[in-house]
Amino acid sequence: MSRWTTAGGNYYHRPSIRALYTARGIATNATVQEQGVEYPGLPGGPPSVPVAPRLSLQQRKEAIKSAKPFSDFLTDSFHRQHDYLRISITERCNLRCLYCMPEEGVPLSPPAHLLTTPEIVYLSSLFVSQGVTKIRLTGGEPTVRRDVVPLMQSIGSLRAKGLRELALTTNGISLHRKLDSMVEAGLTGVNLSLDTLDPFQFQIMTRRKGFDAVMKCIDRILEMKKLGANLKLKVNCVVMRGLNERDIVPFVELGREKDLEVRFIEYMPFGGNKWSEGKMISFQEMLDIIRVKYPGLRSVPGHKNDTSKTFEVPGFVGKVGFITSMTSDFCGTCNRLRITGDGNLKVCLHGNDEVSLRDLLRKDNSGEPIDQEAFERIKQIEMDRREGILSDDTTLGWGERERELLEVIGAAVKRKAEKHADMGDLKNMTNRPMILIGG
Repeated sequence: MSRWTTAGGNYYHRPSIRALYTARGIATNATVQEQGVEYPGLPGGPPSVPVAPRLSLQQRKEAIKSAKPFSDFLTDSFHRQHDYLRISITERCNLRCLYCMPEEGVPLSPPAHLLTTPEIVYLSSLFVSQGVTKIRLTGGEPTVRRDVVPLMQSIGSLRAKGLRELALTTNGISLHRKLDSMVEAGLTGVNLSLDTLDPFQFQIMTRRKGFDAVMKCIDRILEMKKLGANLKLKVNCVVMRGLNERDIVPFVELGREKDLEVRFIEYMPFGGNKWSEGKMISFQEMLDIIRVKYPGLRSVPGHKNDTSKTFEVPGFVGKVGFITSMTSDFCGTCNRLRITGDGNLKVCLHGNDEVSLRDLLRKDNSGEPIDQEAFERIKQIEMDRREGILSDDTTLGWGERERELLEVIGAAVKRKAEKHADMGDLKNMTNRPMILIGG
């Protein structure tokens, strides 16, 4: 029996020993019992979670007064604060989506050029120390990385340092096999890419089979949510004229009884995806298509840094979103930074300016990849050499290198443009294929 499973028609959640006896930061609702859910072997249900005492007005004022200002390194020249980091953990993928990868594929970076697990964890820790509260793991397809679960466990432990959300962007092909462990490791959100509800059309758009596996993954996530897992689900659909516009209304209808948000994405130009304005269906055109059947579709308030415009059909459980990068950008409230699989910091999805964090990170290791053993050795040498000299309390006791990294990051963030190029210019700009950026 898995941790989230059924037996004899009844749903069970089997908490792991770690979930019961440790206080992980970003975790499942393993300690929340819903009505009708049984917990075998736990009389009276799972152990309760200690609730922090409510602060008085004076205590809240003091907390605000003593709060650290947001890091200047992550604040650009237009006063945008970047508290959301997207990290590509692999360039490999088990699909070949039309808008993401050229038909002939892409040349992959040599393994030694890609970030190692200790390097990813270190950079995650560094960004969290500067105010990042949300990290999303992307690819390629992140679930094809062999150590993705241990990696998520390490990043999830940064909850104690201020991380609030750990999310994943995936095609869902193999996610169901790792989902339980990921949620236990701290996963709080899944953005699942699915561009059609037609199995035959799925093969055309992805150049691979796998539709049934993706739908199984969606059902699994929704089942876990019903059992109390703290897990948001968004389904991302890139709409391309002549391929999948007929799926728009069926996607909306997924939300009739399912607790998810379907987000329609305007087709965007990236290296090798043969973008043309004629293939793009605009936000307004998508709205018009939906309102033919659902004229009551209405806008709902969003959050300051949302990338999508959110709508709902009255009476539906789910929501509908639109990512309108091409016709109505959201650059003014952008709070996102990206790290590519080969270790480059990319401050804008549609910009081609990049700076290598990997090369600076490996400076003390003769430019070679830093595995766990090498990382511990570098830390120890640095700590021994500077014992009693460094006065700052750095994340890993690696003061000089950390300051260099922050200066490089800060300079790149300060160079971030006020907005990305317009649609007419974007199609002529050189940029990586989407798979080499990270979704």
